[in-house]
Amino acid sequence: MSAVLSRSSAARPVKLKQHWVDRLAHVFIALIALILIAFLAAPLLSILLQALQGREGEFVWFDNFVAYAKTPALLGSLWNSVWVSGAVTLIVLPLAFTFAYALTRSCMPFKALFRGITLIPLLAPSLLSAISLIYWFGNQGVLKDWMQDVGIDQIYGAPGIVLAECLAVFPHTLMILVTALSLSDARLYEAADAMGTTLRRKFFTITLPGAKYGLISAALVTFTLVMTDFGIPKVIGGNFNVLATDVFKLVIGQQNFSRGAVVAILLLAPAILTFGVDHYVSRRQTAMLTARAVPYSPKAAPAYDRLMTLYCAIIAALVLAMLGMAVFASFASFWPYNLTPSWRHYQLGLLDAEVGVAFFNSLKMAAGTALFGTLLVFTGAYLLEKTKGMETLHALVRLLAMLPMAVPGLVLGLGYIFFFNAADNPLNALYHSLTLLTLCTIVHFYTTGHLTAVTALKALDGEFEAVSASLKVPFYKTFWRVTLPVCAPALIDMARYFFINAMTTISAVVFLYSPETKVASIAILNLDEAGEMGAAAAMAVLIALSSSIATLLFMALAWWTNRRTQAWRGR
Repeated sequence: MSAVLSRSSAARPVKLKQHWVDRLAHVFIALIALILIAFLAAPLLSILLQALQGREGEFVWFDNFVAYAKTPALLGSLWNSVWVSGAVTLIVLPLAFTFAYALTRSCMPFKALFRGITLIPLLAPSLLSAISLIYWFGNQGVLKDWMQDVGIDQIYGAPGIVLAECLAVFPHTLMILVTALSLSDARLYEAADAMGTTLRRKFFTITLPGAKYGLISAALVTFTLVMTDFGIPKVIGGNFNVLATDVFKLVIGQQNFSRGAVVAILLLAPAILTFGVDHYVSRRQTAMLTARAVPYSPKAAPAYDRLMTLYCAIIAALVLAMLGMAVFASFASFWPYNLTPSWRHYQLGLLDAEVGVAFFNSLKMAAGTALFGTLLVFTGAYLLEKTKGMETLHALVRLLAMLPMAVPGLVLGLGYIFFFNAADNPLNALYHSLTLLTLCTIVHFYTTGHLTAVTALKALDGEFEAVSASLKVPFYKTFWRVTLPVCAPALIDMARYFFINAMTTISAVVFLYSPETKVASIAILNLDEAGEMGAAAAMAVLIALSSSIATLLFMALAWWTNRRTQAWRGR
């Protein structure tokens, strides 16, 4: 009898007891899933539900979409958004590609300087370029007469939006194309040279095919950024309506939330399409560099290098002209009649218009976004990559972590109105608070931080966790003693990314602020609406200056951290 019992017990599978450390990791990842559901998925679902409801809250299904399709003015805004976005993409893509080609395929001098100048627009709100264009070509602009001589009546409307968007999105497009052109195998060009292939043929048979996926991604990103931008059309658009300004007018001006939700879904469509196409393209992309690849090194060609230097100097001069005009106008006493430098506009903005409080709110929101956003994103990425079990929960968090990439800030902010402003929502107390603005900004830029963290974590061998588990060391000790020090450079990059974007964002928070929680980027819009263009320029310059100082501080922190934690990388 005992022999039978022993055989039956031996046949029964042994169920290992889950360690409390594993359960703790599952609790943490479930908490992150709840945060993403509450601050991302639920607001987006609220937009869909609002689009299917009437003014009294009754379900009307697709009647709002039908009514939208029958409104010529709104359909005109849709067409305006599409053709303006397409025009900017067609202009910026070849300009940025040529600039990236000069940086990666020439021996021209001052490459680092030119690259640094083109990154300036990232440090300021997008509407800084619109403000500068008004001072250059507006009704009292420096070059107004020249603009009319070339056949353009005024800068307000489509011409101003196209020019300002080109300046604003150029660095985004350039970064993608520089990366695409940097991944080249010199052996292909050496083989082509050995066969006597012409420069033109090498460009069309080696360079362009190798960079085609980068070109597709850059085009999609550019189109989507322009399609969903709010600040530039608001400042320089005049009576030229686009989808982003329509959402603002419908929600804030007319209180027509259902129609605003319909427009928000239309804004969401190109972003989702872009995300889908980019995902499809990335899956079909083959490796450009193999283990035997030889890095491409351009050869000196004096005439070609001088030509590339001249081209990059022209582009850099245009960027500096944009920033320089904003700085100059911010100090002009009374444009254009008294150009004597003074602090009048800074005093008007910071003290008289009480933008100083908004500027301090921006600094608090940016600091909170950098600190808590980096902590949340990196912890979530670590739990996804380095813990086992609860595969369904892992898949859900991965999906939610990638979703913000396809959600414009204007759409996310509108979803926050519908979700957090509901009286029966237990999170209603967060509405109009600086905490909610910080959380919205973290969620808005979550995907880029998540991808940065995942890239850093994938470089770590999984044996660290395996050895720790065999020695019965809890995962959080391994995380604190090994993972964090090794990934410190990526953490600093994430914090810098969150801080600068929180300082310059407009669309994600334009619906969520109150008089007490107004941030500096929104205060610039209010100053522009009040006709205080000089004060608006001054505040935009202050944001750019703050972002520049923060960038330098993060660079110093990275240098100090590398000395403390990355010595093992050296010989």
